[in-house]
Amino acid sequence: MSAKEDLDKRRRAIAWNHSAHDAICDVQEPWAHGTIVKATKYPDYWDYNLVRVEDDPAMSAAGLAAFADEALAGFRHRRLNFDLPEAAAAVSAELEADGWDSLSLVWMLHESPAPAVGPEIEVEFAPYEEVHELRVAWHEEEMPGLDPGNYHEQAREVALLRNAQVLITRDDDGRPTAFAQLEQAGDRAEITQVFVHPDLRGGGRGTAMTRMAIEAANQRGDIAELWICADADDRPKDLYGRLGFRTAATTVELQKAPKD
Repeated sequence: MSAKEDLDKRRRAIAWNHSAHDAICDVQEPWAHGTIVKATKYPDYWDYNLVRVEDDPAMSAAGLAAFADEALAGFRHRRLNFDLPEAAAAVSAELEADGWDSLSLVWMLHESPAPAVGPEIEVEFAPYEEVHELRVAWHEEEMPGLDPGNYHEQAREVALLRNAQVLITRDDDGRPTAFAQLEQAGDRAEITQVFVHPDLRGGGRGTAMTRMAIEAANQRGDIAELWICADADDRPKDLYGRLGFRTAATTVELQKAPKD
């Protein structure tokens, strides 16, 4: 693939990421190096209340933290999303020392068919509410001990605005053991969540659900691009690669969670 094609894929990945803010956030304020986005109806959904850093601001860590304090005054958290990982690298160590968490994400575009044979695990569609306990478990795993506020209620409303479909696997007693979520906006879609109960990982459930989500997106017939986002330092990105996803861009989130 040429450098021009790589750049185009990166541009499309960033545009898809930003489009979620366009759809949900009622406040978008330009600043010198990006955009401040807020979804005032969903203050506990931090993915939609943040400072986007869209170029290299050449600012100190202290300067960016102070700017985030001002821009996100009234919110419990602080969040900086960097479109350029190299810009984040210049300040991440100092911000982490001050209590911020850093997360590098890879945005992957589905470009190749998944292998014809996959794990023989039954996957089905289910109502959003049926996997609430798994969503609570996921939140506790990601942010142990942190009060979610009204996050789960707000996340449900946002997901339904984005035409979410939920896929699940069950145990022998019919209880959900894992779930994936597929969301669509226009002719683009994203597998936004894949979560397997910690006691059942390694058995192929994540693979089975991701394969089914890909099939569901293909069957809709109106989806030109299918995306998935993964932790750059974790194993799921390798699974997604085996299922036909290819990295298009890397972004970085720096977040300071509430102390209470």
